[in-house]
Amino acid sequence: MKTINKTFAETLREASDFVVSVVRHGMRRLGRMSWQSLLALCVMLALLLTVLPLALTLFVIFLLAKLVIGAFGGQHVHRHRMAEPQDTMHGGAQ
Repeated sequence: MKTINKTFAETLREASDFVVSVVRHGMRRLGRMSWQSLLALCVMLALLLTVLPLALTLFVIFLLAKLVIGAFGGQHVHRHRMAEPQDTMHGGAQ
């Protein structure tokens, strides 16, 4: 009968076996790739590792800037806003 209560060492051993098998599979797959495919993979990986963090960082920076500007400058804009003009040209209320 299989036990469902595993020790920490058994769980760590299973995790390490899984990681080793994934790495072995990846190495076998890399060994079978042509150099053109390997070059394309390296370029895509480099773009992913450089552009994605840059885009996420810029998104967070601009989002924080928007929140700060909204927190400190929001009331000033609402006080000086003029009333919106009525649309009388296109069938609006006369």
